[in-house]
Amino acid sequence: MSGSFKTRWPPHATIPDMDQRISLITLGVADLRRAMDFYAALGWDGYTPDDDVAFFQAGDMVFGLWSRAKLAEDSTVEDGGGWGGITLAYNCRSREEVDAVLAQAEAGGARIGRLGGETFYGGYSGVFVDPDGHPWEVSHNPFWTITESGAVRLPARS
Repeated sequence: MSGSFKTRWPPHATIPDMDQRISLITLGVADLRRAMDFYAALGWDGYTPDDDVAFFQAGDMVFGLWSRAKLAEDSTVEDGGGWGGITLAYNCRSREEVDAVLAQAEAGGARIGRLGGETFYGGYSGVFVDPDGHPWEVSHNPFWTITESGAVRLPARS
């Protein structure tokens, strides 16, 4: 058993484990051009293959923007227009970087939901909300490592 949280069910399964990774996160947006301009204001370099969707290389994964209605239809969910229960996060190498990212997001059109401040776990974080209402936590966790490529690495478990 490769997982560590619960016993595999069914115990006789022969299907190989799914790789423990996320390949793509897509946000449903009201106005693709506005959303693309917002992320470009953060310094992100992306592309749109057909003016219907936008993609950004984000470390070891891809971040996408697509019409909220089309994303809901494609994902087979009912969209009541409320918050979807997802918060994205951007981890920084320092507290100062957290404040700089929050300032850059605000200059690009984000609403600051929470200014940078101390956390209960000994880190530092704040929140910005993009023009489509998606919250982003911007955090420095002194117990996590951020590689040169931007990948986040959890501490080794003992």
